[in-house]
Amino acid sequence: MNIEELREYILQKPDVTEGFPFGEDTLVFKVKEKIFLLTGLDSNPLQFNVKCDPDKAIELREEFPEAVLPGYHMNKKHWNTIIVDGTLSKKQLKEMVDHSYNLVSKKK
Repeated sequence: MNIEELREYILQKPDVTEGFPFGEDTLVFKVKEKIFLLTGLDSNPLQFNVKCDPDKAIELREEFPEAVLPGYHMNKKHWNTIIVDGTLSKKQLKEMVDHSYNLVSKKK
């Protein structure tokens, strides 16, 4: 998965907006005005931060220690940094995006 595929997948979701509130190098996706995914445009390989249930976040970090890290510059309990280096399948990456979107979109 590359940045274009990630962006295209995310923008298909209802009520998603994108922007650059932290500068031109960080693309941020929101649902209901709340961030659920952000990515640096200059990272190689692609990396992105997603929100995650705290227990699930720990499980994913233990299962994929090279590809799922505590959220960089984020609350490490609730955010993971995902490194797109081939360790995780597209399906797994999409599941992480979906999980983050669902967590954030359910909040009022």
